[in-house]
Amino acid sequence: MTARRTLRRGLAATLSIPALALACLTATPSHAGTWIPSWTANPEASWGEEFALPTGTPAVIDDQTLRQVVRLSLGGRRVRLQLSNEYGSEPLVIGAAQVAPASAPGRGRAVTFGGQAGVVVPPGAPVLSDPVELEVAALASLAISLYLPKPTPTRTFHWDGRQAASLAPGNQVSAAQLPPTPGLTARIFLSGVAVEADAPRGSVVVIGDSITDGNGATMDADTRWPDFLAARLAPQRIAVLNAGISGGRLLSGGMGPSALARFDRDVLSQPQLRSVIVLIGINDIAWPGTAFDPQRRPPELAELIAGYRQLIARAHAHGVRVLGATLTPFEGALDGTPLADYFQPHKEALRRQLNAWIRASGEFDAVLDFDALLRDPAQPSRLQPAFDSGDHLHPGDAGHRAMAEAVPLPATR
Repeated sequence: MTARRTLRRGLAATLSIPALALACLTATPSHAGTWIPSWTANPEASWGEEFALPTGTPAVIDDQTLRQVVRLSLGGRRVRLQLSNEYGSEPLVIGAAQVAPASAPGRGRAVTFGGQAGVVVPPGAPVLSDPVELEVAALASLAISLYLPKPTPTRTFHWDGRQAASLAPGNQVSAAQLPPTPGLTARIFLSGVAVEADAPRGSVVVIGDSITDGNGATMDADTRWPDFLAARLAPQRIAVLNAGISGGRLLSGGMGPSALARFDRDVLSQPQLRSVIVLIGINDIAWPGTAFDPQRRPPELAELIAGYRQLIARAHAHGVRVLGATLTPFEGALDGTPLADYFQPHKEALRRQLNAWIRASGEFDAVLDFDALLRDPAQPSRLQPAFDSGDHLHPGDAGHRAMAEAVPLPATR
């Protein structure tokens, strides 16, 4: 009996550590919600003065507070931030951070990283903050403040933020008000916000170029077509993430990596991903021969189709549905600018050939015919005036709303 008791005690002692580990793995967490991304701004590498468009950002931030406003898709009981130093060549030093309702930035909560007020982000890396106890509603806006105590080059940013930001001297993360800095509308270092939500049903990512990024939509108004789509899907507890990069292309880099290069980072890595909407390719067709890309030849139709097929195959390998969108009309695009040759008849012919393949190939899980939706019936190579922002390339607010309302919600699930 003594020997048996000794054996039982020995077994109990031997099993205690694995049993404790199993208990940790199966225990119910103190917060019962699920973390899901609610907002994103995909990082780009800053460019120099040789490029046709200015960055609109200071080259260096030094002993200053940067405040940026974002609108979420889903709400939750807690939030956490993602920062990116993807294109930095030296560590990114954050001295302090705070998140607050945009309507009351003085009533914010401190953001910590591993329990510390600040964090050092290595070159090429992202960082996640600790969860912040801040309850937010769906479609709520947050003011996110970062204090950068040392000279920090702004090499990682998202050019077309469509939202005024503030840059103020010293550590003012807790300031009730910071005036907008004229011309500063990019996203700098801030790449994502996640929320801890009750029973979210997944996320939809929209990957595209400036039309998805929101160029042409009203500043500070959240009137991009993914914003309108987020409002439609929020009641169904589905997040919408805007993975548009202005100037983005399917096959080639430029203003940010190509869609083929960033698809894993910006789309497939998103938790609880259900569907991806693909609206990209107009810059592949129209950039060659312009001041943006004077030496490149236009792609062949077969090259564009092969690029789309790669996105479809990679998404399907992860069990993700792919909705393909036709490319919208662009005759007259950017008239009166150094890019007045953006539209050419041979480019229009290629756009129509590609749209015909998108509609008829059967390779997408669903097709969104934005070309048919936005074109002028009297001149199908042009945007309808009611949907045109004025540059004949990007839809205005009415066009963005029409695009979002044309998405059949069952196709995203």
